[in-house]
Amino acid sequence: MPAPDEVNDDLDEGAPEAALRVDIIAGPGDEGLRLDRVLALHLPEFSRTRLQALIAEGKVSRDGRPVSGSSGKVSPGESFTVEVPAPEAAEPEPQDIPLVIVHEDDHVIVVDKPAGLVVHPAPGNPDGTLVNALLFHCGASLSGIGGVRRPGIVHRLDKDTSGLLVVAKNDRAHKALAAQFADHGRTGPLERAYLAFVWGVPDLPSGTVDAPLARHPVARERIAVRASGRYAITHWQKLEAYDDTQARPVASLVECQLETGRTHQIRVHMAHIGHPLLGDAIYGGGQRTRANRLDEGAREAIETLGRQALHAARLGFEHPATREFMLFESELPDDLGRLRAVLGGGE
Repeated sequence: MPAPDEVNDDLDEGAPEAALRVDIIAGPGDEGLRLDRVLALHLPEFSRTRLQALIAEGKVSRDGRPVSGSSGKVSPGESFTVEVPAPEAAEPEPQDIPLVIVHEDDHVIVVDKPAGLVVHPAPGNPDGTLVNALLFHCGASLSGIGGVRRPGIVHRLDKDTSGLLVVAKNDRAHKALAAQFADHGRTGPLERAYLAFVWGVPDLPSGTVDAPLARHPVARERIAVRASGRYAITHWQKLEAYDDTQARPVASLVECQLETGRTHQIRVHMAHIGHPLLGDAIYGGGQRTRANRLDEGAREAIETLGRQALHAARLGFEHPATREFMLFESELPDDLGRLRAVLGGGE
């Protein structure tokens, strides 16, 4: 059976995607399994959650009659019909927002996100987001995530973090990528590396932060290291060290590789070991005192930065359709490149 994004390849550009009807006959290997499980085995391009929703909506029938639930057992030879409605229009409106596209095919799109761009609409940021931009850019090439024509976000970057982000363009790609990111690279080649400018210079050339993270008990907009939190692991490596005007170590550039992907993980972990990020207004206490040790050019670069000095510089993943490992790299954006230069890096 063709994947949903391949069904209408012969349609004119911009034409609406038709509904999909699929007939399935249960085989000997399906005997005794739940219906949603059997459908997931026969239709791997759809998530099990999506198939359960279709059953609940009366879109799955057995021998011509709608099925009442997902948990019923299947017998060999039974015939099922699955009707997948055409994707609905996404709630966020398409907006013509410039994007730096690093790679795009029928299944995924890799974007080099600028600092200041929110990934997904939310209270306080109802539009002007990466999702709005992708809806405009991709248009009819989005075949629907969960029945809605929208990009499939499988990981995010903070608003003020720049760098690489991969987004799924169809259900099958979304399911495969989401599984990779949920697995945190334990069984696959997932790679996420960030460049971070931090205060202080670590004594060791590299290390690992293994500290669970959860919402701060009082300041709910913050994340904190808490014993009751979800496990979180960050590996770091020192790349460059910078001195102040008295030739004393004051800051450094580190590469952080994520083994997990928790909210604000790098920012919290580096602050936890005494090396908060430059420009981090939430976790980088004492910024002004530390900056006073730098020369005027470096202080100005930090003041005008207006964000945490963090950049998603390398992203690698297994392509959801070809299974090829794809690796992308992004140079430091202009603001962080200038910061590095005035700190004395890259000489």
